[in-house]
Amino acid sequence: MKVHHLNTGTMCPVGRRLVNGTGSLFQRARMVCHCLLVETNDGLALVDTGIGLGDIATPARLGRRWLRQTAPRLDPAETALEQVKALGYSPNDVRHVLLTHLDRDHAGGVPDFPHAKVHVHRAEYDMAVLGKPAAPEGRYITQQWQHGPSWQFYGEGGEDWFGFRGVRALGDREPDILMIPLAGHTPGHCGIAVRSAGTWLLHAGDSYFFHGQLEAKVRMPLVLGYFQRKADMDRKARIANQERLRALKLGHGARVTIFNSHDPVDYENCRCGAH
Repeated sequence: MKVHHLNTGTMCPVGRRLVNGTGSLFQRARMVCHCLLVETNDGLALVDTGIGLGDIATPARLGRRWLRQTAPRLDPAETALEQVKALGYSPNDVRHVLLTHLDRDHAGGVPDFPHAKVHVHRAEYDMAVLGKPAAPEGRYITQQWQHGPSWQFYGEGGEDWFGFRGVRALGDREPDILMIPLAGHTPGHCGIAVRSAGTWLLHAGDSYFFHGQLEAKVRMPLVLGYFQRKADMDRKARIANQERLRALKLGHGARVTIFNSHDPVDYENCRCGAH
């Protein structure tokens, strides 16, 4: 399967050294919304959607505090919809949207693909959409799914994948795309694994924020670490899954490329070795 790496939302918070770990305190940092566009036997599959056109048209719905802290560019050309079109596809070619979770910077583009099936962990849907249990106030942006998507749910069961309990996100038709439960950042947070050219890509979502977290003894930038702690719903579970990802990279790094949603280093490394 051919895989395209997309940045569907650049964020430019203050204090580059404290966010990216390089540069000056007085420079703007760079964070991305790393998504995948996968050519499958059943049309296109989009892994996460980043910031959508509705968010750009009505930025206030994203929340004043979030806008102030992250300083997103809100460029329509960066949206998944516009990038799909720029690659020569129709938005209707996107048949499946697989979400690591339903936070605003991951699900914002869901309304831009109203005909796609939206794949999500059941625990994530229950909290974000049904409010069972209630989410922290302001955590989710319900306008991002008010159009009534065609939801497809996944749970904790499934096949074993490098020691993780995996679920075939697209069923028997596409056994090379798996939804891997990685709870912690949110209750239903998942990684999405895609097999391409004989190796695996693992989109680990917000399981970790900084590429150095999968390396031994690499210090997390101060402000980025603060963002991560504030966003964790179950910090203990997220750290445990981060350790499992570190072990996966150590033991199977030649077979599995792991990357997160927002680190520009992970994003550029994937683009340079595009699959």
